Amino acid sequence: MEYSTNQLKEMAKDHLWLHFGRQSEVNKGNMPIIVKGDGHHIWDSDGNKYFDGLSGLFVVNAGHGRKSIAEVAAKQTEQLGFFPLWSYAHPAAIELADKLADYAPGDLNKVFFATGGGEAVETAFKLSKQYWKLKGKPTKFKVISRNIAYHGTPQGALAVTGIPGIRAPFEPITPGGVKVPNTNWYRAEEAGFLGDSYEQYGRWAADRFEQAILQEGPETVAAIFVEPIQNSGGCFTPPPGYFERLREICDEYEVLLVSDEVICAFGRVGEIFACNHYGFVPDMITCAKGITSGYAPLAATIISDRIYEPFTEGTTSFMHGYTFGGHPVSSAVALENLRIFEDEKLLDNVRTNSPKFRKTLEKLLDLPIVGDVRGDGYFFGIELVKDKETKETFNDAESEKLLRGFLSQALFKEGLYCRADDRGDPVIQLAPPLTIGEQEFDELEAIIRKVLTEAMTKI
Repeated sequence: MEYSTNQLKEMAKDHLWLHFGRQSEVNKGNMPIIVKGDGHHIWDSDGNKYFDGLSGLFVVNAGHGRKSIAEVAAKQTEQLGFFPLWSYAHPAAIELADKLADYAPGDLNKVFFATGGGEAVETAFKLSKQYWKLKGKPTKFKVISRNIAYHGTPQGALAVTGIPGIRAPFEPITPGGVKVPNTNWYRAEEAGFLGDSYEQYGRWAADRFEQAILQEGPETVAAIFVEPIQNSGGCFTPPPGYFERLREICDEYEVLLVSDEVICAFGRVGEIFACNHYGFVPDMITCAKGITSGYAPLAATIISDRIYEPFTEGTTSFMHGYTFGGHPVSSAVALENLRIFEDEKLLDNVRTNSPKFRKTLEKLLDLPIVGDVRGDGYFFGIELVKDKETKETFNDAESEKLLRGFLSQALFKEGLYCRADDRGDPVIQLAPPLTIGEQEFDELEAIIRKVLTEAMTKI
């Protein structure tokens, strides 16, 4: 049975609870209903077409409407629609684990599957604590992450997440989460940095982790979690030498380094794993989203041989798992997705075009409301300011009016789905499918320019 848009909205109003959404908007009938995707476009239930400037949610890296992925999923469903990885295995998960280990740097050779990024982070958090217990250091349980960083919403991952508004409703949360400054170069002075160069800032920001480790006591710290590019707050990139210094700190104080690549992996910055792009070898990688380009739920925590070693003898087990982790259909979809990446050279496309993407977006800096354009690969943030000279940002009420009251709806009305984010200072975020090029960059810039020009008349 087919339902009209109004019928669907009434059904949603009666029964559907949105993720991170305001249910008051659903009750008003203000919720778009997306019914189709093809390439870098999506369509709503009224037939309107939009540029998917966020790849769904940093997910659909290979683009919408891939028939070969649907065919692989159907074939796997017919052959083996489900079987768990609880003491058993199946070919798709085995093949995918082998492929991911090949892509990962150093000795990251073991793959633990989950179904979403928060679960992958939860896995790494729990594994880091058990690892140190097995190594005879049971007091190492704390994790250090960065201010405003988002690492998921399960109770453990929430301790790693650094966004107060997301944590507060669920406190008390899992103990042991410690926060340090992020790498927002645009607001480095506000964070306490007094140097001159971007390179000095990288060293300063990395050393905040050492300071936190010493303050908490190295004997209590299990791991640090960092995204190669921090998403929340608007695409904070790592300064030169930042990750090299983090690796030194972790080695000196016996702390595990976790690269949270739920967003940054699978081509977002031009490599399968972003740690390869930035030249460091973590102890674990957490990943999800682009692993299947969103065609099926899947996540993974990729673990070094060193971390795995204590689990190889006797009766030791990692008492952790998910019913649908490494699902046969999801694993088969991921393998086909990665084949597309290789055959269509999507990583090369990102590496070649990223500088052009940046240059196009930087044209927006001529607008008084645009304070900064930052990011890497196909992952950029545009920070909005009240006063460009002083970098004065908007207060909460102004940000609410600007982002939720105008920008999100205006951009969508002009045919662009992206993110107008207020977790930190106001930013517009772009993370389009990896298939686009210069023509699409110009299209994105033109839409954003038009909307921001109008926004300046409303503040």
